[in-house]
Amino acid sequence: MTSKRSLLLAMGAGLVASSFAQTTNLAAKPKGPAVWLDLDQAELDAAYDQSVYAPNIQLIQSQYASNSELTRRRLGNPQNFSYGPTPVEKLDVFLSKKLNAPINIFIHGGAWRAGKAKDFAYNADLFVKAGAHCVIPDFINVLESNGDLMPMAEQVQRSIAWVYKNAKSFNGDPNQIYLSSHSSGAHLAGVALTTDWQRLYGLPMNIIKGGLLCSGMYDLKPVRLSARSAYVKFTNAMEEALSSQRHLDLLSSPLIVAHGSLETPEFKRQSRDFAKAVKDAGKPVEFVIGQGYNHFEMPQTLANPYGVLGELVLQQMGLS
Repeated sequence: MTSKRSLLLAMGAGLVASSFAQTTNLAAKPKGPAVWLDLDQAELDAAYDQSVYAPNIQLIQSQYASNSELTRRRLGNPQNFSYGPTPVEKLDVFLSKKLNAPINIFIHGGAWRAGKAKDFAYNADLFVKAGAHCVIPDFINVLESNGDLMPMAEQVQRSIAWVYKNAKSFNGDPNQIYLSSHSSGAHLAGVALTTDWQRLYGLPMNIIKGGLLCSGMYDLKPVRLSARSAYVKFTNAMEEALSSQRHLDLLSSPLIVAHGSLETPEFKRQSRDFAKAVKDAGKPVEFVIGQGYNHFEMPQTLANPYGVLGELVLQQMGLS
């Protein structure tokens, strides 16, 4: 009879073999003309396709959902508020018992086309137990917006503005709002962090006091050249407006920029280049590489106060 240990070892070996086979097959193909830096079209497409580098994607995402259910059992169901007029414009708030508590807003990923707030509740334990409220907004996806990323970015901005304006109604401190984020959510968070809050919303420019950007995209030019253009209708205006690396003059928050060591080449480069650009702009940034983690494993470290991201974000919020 096969033991549980041998079964797990076999599963792990299968995942490694699958990953090796996918990357080996990619390398075995004749290299075409360079499309972006030294990457041909197949390499660029793979560099923005997480399944090529993270074969355990479905396993990890199922853990997101199951761990979120466990969090709701421990903390209770979150309060749910509307921040805008459409049905999707709602946010979950997991409340700390602390009065006038700091707030962390988590912007989830999903390649711009998937993901629900309820499946990212697993992060709430970290914040609530440390004395902070955890807010997780829902927002439209790019398939629902007919390929346009602008409605997503605008809804994320409005959710943050709503939290700032309404923080006191749930015993939150509007002067202690922080962002954390992952993947396409980190792209959207990067846009929020480089938003002209005064011009667009009549709010102070520094409403966000710190940001954690994990495994994101900060310049859309190479993304536009990749297979993601099959479902995102990129335009010059969209590329310019939503490339946060091009708007660092508006950045007023200290940042943590992170990625896993097992991520795709482009997700590593995007984070590395963005962190360097922030540093070169004379603004505070900490660049972190999670050793041994792939794209989907990295955000799980946010749920652990001793994890790569959990420890850093608590330090950023002054809660460690």
